[in-house]
Amino acid sequence: MPLVHVNRRAGRPREENAGVLEGIHAAIVEAFKTPMHDRTQLLSEHDAAHFEIPADRTAAYTLIEITAFPGRSVDAKRALYRGIVARLEAIGIAPADVLIVLTEPPLESWSIRGGAAACDVKVGYKIDV
Repeated sequence: MPLVHVNRRAGRPREENAGVLEGIHAAIVEAFKTPMHDRTQLLSEHDAAHFEIPADRTAAYTLIEITAFPGRSVDAKRALYRGIVARLEAIGIAPADVLIVLTEPPLESWSIRGGAAACDVKVGYKIDV
């Protein structure tokens, strides 16, 4: 049940933004073994005055924040990062222009399926990959 928030500078091509979301989701499914339908993503575009880009990056700079259930191995996380970067590179975004931050709040900090805490719900797929 990863939640994905992507931040980019406004004005990037619509097709590129769609490719970013597709690439991130495909990498999550592959690395974390989440179901294909389990997809919650938000892409926010920011005016240049509200989105600073490091001096050594380009206008394609993409900040990806993923909030996920805890339990994935370091190898699964490495696979996720590599998978995202490779997929974004395939659509023209340089690896140096991708920053990924993964946050894993404990299950009791999530409320899913009718207000139940995630620690009290069977999610339906394996988390410890």
